[in-house]
Amino acid sequence: MRHAFFATSALLGGALLSIAVPATAQSGAVEVRVDRLEKEMRAVQRKVFPAGAPLEAEITRPATPMVTPGTPASTPIADLTARVGALESQLAAITGQVEENSFKLRQLEEAFNKYKAETDSRLTAPEAPPAMRPTVAAPAPSEPVAARPATRPAAAPAAASEERKTAVAAIERPNSGDAAGDAYSYGFRLWDAKFYPEAQAQLKATVDKYGDTSVGSRAANLLGRAYLDDGKPALASVAFYENYQKRPRGDRAADSLAYLGEALIQLKKPADACKVYQELEQVYGSSLSASQRGMMDKGRVKAKCS
Repeated sequence: MRHAFFATSALLGGALLSIAVPATAQSGAVEVRVDRLEKEMRAVQRKVFPAGAPLEAEITRPATPMVTPGTPASTPIADLTARVGALESQLAAITGQVEENSFKLRQLEEAFNKYKAETDSRLTAPEAPPAMRPTVAAPAPSEPVAARPATRPAAAPAAASEERKTAVAAIERPNSGDAAGDAYSYGFRLWDAKFYPEAQAQLKATVDKYGDTSVGSRAANLLGRAYLDDGKPALASVAFYENYQKRPRGDRAADSLAYLGEALIQLKKPADACKVYQELEQVYGSSLSASQRGMMDKGRVKAKCS
């Protein structure tokens, strides 16, 4: 009888041990799974909320159901399984948010690139000459004044007019030994003779080659005027602005700001023109010549600056 009792006890203990070992192994595997999911979710939260505290997963232990007498209680493995399910749900929601934000960001980038391309196209497109060109101030003392008609005489394109080629060839190229000064003077003579496309090419080459010399400010300013007189205020505004930005102490920096205001008025941007005149007053106010101040005052009236 005693031997039978001990044998029965041994068999029962072995059975319990065989049940406990798999349960322990399963519990350990689920805990590893939980730890992995928690680390992944924290990594995703740091990516979605880089400037703020990551959200904590709203995981709650399931309410303990009423236990009917004779029914076994909830096991630790059941609780861990509930945590895993909650983590997986939270991770899926955050991943979806990341994908949605990425899609919206791509849309914004595409819209911006399209706007930039359209703006660049408008700025580089050739402009039709305006019907009337406002009167501008007289050139600075070093630029001789010649009588000019109010409007440009009609002329055939340079490529198709032998007469024009002959007239351009008749413009004397100075040869004083000062290469930079001679390049500017020749550009001025072309502009003064109203050969604006040829003057633009000559003056642009002068600025590119001698822009860092004392001639640079005068050549860049006259390049802007050649564009403006040729009915190209957009190109003129670029030339005037670059001359002021690159050579703020140059001989024609103040002139370029004054003409920049005129170009902006022709581009129908009076508010921007008013800002330019305000900067002209603040930077060069006491040193402005009478012609420069007169041009600024007239421009403010045309732009209806307050």
